[in-house]
Amino acid sequence: MSPAATTLGHVDVVVAVERGNVHLVADGGAAGTTSRFPLEELPERVRALEARRPRWVWADTGSLYPALLQASVRVERCHDLRLCHAVLRHAALSAGSALASAPPGAWDTSLSGDVDHQPTLLDGLVQAHTAEDVVAEHARQRAAVDGSADPGRLRLLLAAESAGALIAAEMSHDGLPWDREVHDRLLTDLLGPRPRHGSRPARLEALAGQIRACLDAPDLNPDSAPELLRALRGAGLDVRTTRKWELAELDHPVVPPLLEYKQLSRLFSANGWAWMDAWVRPAAGGRGGRFRPDYVPGGVVTGRWATRGGGALQLPRQIRAAVTADPGWKLVVADAAQVEPRVLAAMSRDGHMARAGRGADLYQGLVDDGIVDTRAHAKVAMLGALYGATTGEAGRLMPRLVRAYPRATGVVEHAAQVGEGGGVVSTWLGRTSPPPAGSWHEAQRRASEPDADEADRRRAYRQARDWGRFTRNFVVQGTAAEWALCWMADLRGRLREIAGNDPAAGDPGTSGPAAPGAGAPHLVFFLHDEVIVHSPAHLADAVAAAVREAAAGAGRLLFGDFPVEFPLDVAVVDNYAEAT
Repeated sequence: MSPAATTLGHVDVVVAVERGNVHLVADGGAAGTTSRFPLEELPERVRALEARRPRWVWADTGSLYPALLQASVRVERCHDLRLCHAVLRHAALSAGSALASAPPGAWDTSLSGDVDHQPTLLDGLVQAHTAEDVVAEHARQRAAVDGSADPGRLRLLLAAESAGALIAAEMSHDGLPWDREVHDRLLTDLLGPRPRHGSRPARLEALAGQIRACLDAPDLNPDSAPELLRALRGAGLDVRTTRKWELAELDHPVVPPLLEYKQLSRLFSANGWAWMDAWVRPAAGGRGGRFRPDYVPGGVVTGRWATRGGGALQLPRQIRAAVTADPGWKLVVADAAQVEPRVLAAMSRDGHMARAGRGADLYQGLVDDGIVDTRAHAKVAMLGALYGATTGEAGRLMPRLVRAYPRATGVVEHAAQVGEGGGVVSTWLGRTSPPPAGSWHEAQRRASEPDADEADRRRAYRQARDWGRFTRNFVVQGTAAEWALCWMADLRGRLREIAGNDPAAGDPGTSGPAAPGAGAPHLVFFLHDEVIVHSPAHLADAVAAAVREAAAGAGRLLFGDFPVEFPLDVAVVDNYAEAT
């Protein structure tokens, strides 16, 4: 590295991998300092420069960062060009930029690798862009933000999105602590001993026998929805589907064993022994097992995360006791209460609704304010506002919410109206919803023609209302996702500080905090509004405080001094089930 790079300070360092070589461009511009070296040297180069706290700019965190993590190198911050391109391409705030108006190209496609592949420095960094491409894209993005209608909001959104990419890679690398013996015991208690490949567990087989007997269908395969539907109708039951909610309404002896079968069958297929073999691997240093899902930041159009496999976002309660801290460690589990209604109050600057949420339970606050009579009704009314329910109990209660909180309900009502008209809406920081598809516009056009029949008009009306419900929720769910990213990013920084101030955690050195095995608390799980930190037991109380402080800090970062609270339920436990 040239001498100029030793005085980096707080600047961008662009990283591009091309034909086995790495190009580093300090300060990310044409006049910046450029270095070129073999790919094998990348971890040590990054380790040396990280001490000067640059912002690393690279094409795709999911492709590059795992290889650095394997080499025990962690970075404080980055700018993920691919994730940020997706935001800027569609954001209304940057709609006039050259980036947004350019024809689709390579930056509009996914680059992250296969779910089961663990990248190495030699085979995991197959780049789709030249060094010039990466530098040019960085310049386009800076221009798009600088020329946008609100650069501050977009910068914060891109920083949060990129921080989330780092966190996702780190959580996948470190893994969620998992006890295979506990998992096996839980499955055995519920299903019976592990069956041979292709066979049902004993409990499922027994339930299948009961179902066949109740329906007088000795050859029925209860896993086949068409067969089951025919058998149910053959028994005189008027059913349209085999969904659980519809089955639960039936008065027939088959209902209890069938519902239990469906629940246990789901557990067996989604989180049974085969899942454990595929997803729970031994941890480094023999510290028990680790579940390493492949998170997809921004995988949902609202900005929420998805996964490529493993079902990390749907861990059933029956097996949560298998999520077990290592000896001498604890799990700090934090669950944010009613994030979306609180975000709505802050977005709309509805002080009355914010006051109802002071304390631990916003729904109870609605009851205390006399808006509704029970907490259950408060929840129904609020969900109706967020998701556009117009019938049933939600429809009956909605007018009360409108009268009590006109600012908050006005935000979602306006978003729905924009969507019904085919427009787009944006979150607090500027992520913008996609426009409706061409078939939607065709349905609206057809309904407006003089020869349109009643079926055309009903179809167009229904599609317009459906899209309005989507945009209604988009602004709130997307802003809640932004709050969650800021929460995790703040917490990640606080955990680094805790590790750096604790002698038992080891020396963080120049590559970020000590490796988790050395005693540093670290994020291991995230689900929309819930996080889990794996922490040395003696640091667990400090981590719990940091989790709460980070939640409050995220609220201030997004909404300034508006008095909205984001209370958390925080538990320090040995296993996940103890917190739920």
